[in-house]
This record gives sequence, C-alpha cells and structure tokens, in this order.
Amino acid sequence: MSPVPRREMIWLYLLLAIAAFVVALKTTSMVLVIVCLLAALGFLVAWVLGLLAQRIGNQNRDVQVMLDPDALRRLREQAEAQRIKTPDSAP
Repeated sequence: MSPVPRREMIWLYLLLAIAAFVVALKTTSMVLVIVCLLAALGFLVAWVLGLLAQRIGNQNRDVQVMLDPDALRRLREQAEAQRIKTPDSAP
C-alpha cells in the first residue's frame, strides 16, 4: 500500500465531513451534535492532510540535477572568488 492515499479516499473524507455537518445540524441531541462536529473536524483535517500528501507525492525531484558535496564546494569557492574579485557597490 502506498503512503499517499488514493484520490477517491481523499474525497471520501470530504463527503463524510459534510455528512457529519448535516447530521449535526438536523439532530436535536446535544451529545450527537458534539460528536458529529468533532467527527466533521477530524474528517476535514484528514481531507486537507490527504490533499497535501497527494500534492507532495506528485512532485518529483530530478536526481540528476542534485549536486554532490564536491560540486557544491567548488561552486561556493567560485562564488567566493567572484565576490572577492568584484568590489561591493553598496556601502
């Protein structure tokens, strides 16, 4: 099973949250209202977290453009040499 929930499951959380809100609005029992509102809040949080996980999961990093430590060190040295060579124009 993948760590990112499937798209259908994410939208199911939203539908369950809406259903819990509807039940909370239609019922006369105060205990049931509190339980339904807490459930709706939980489902909304699960829906938002699912959307975020799906969005993060869709972003792929290209491993080839990542720099190894030696290349990063060389780039820093080049930038430092360039900074030393050019005088600062700002006071």
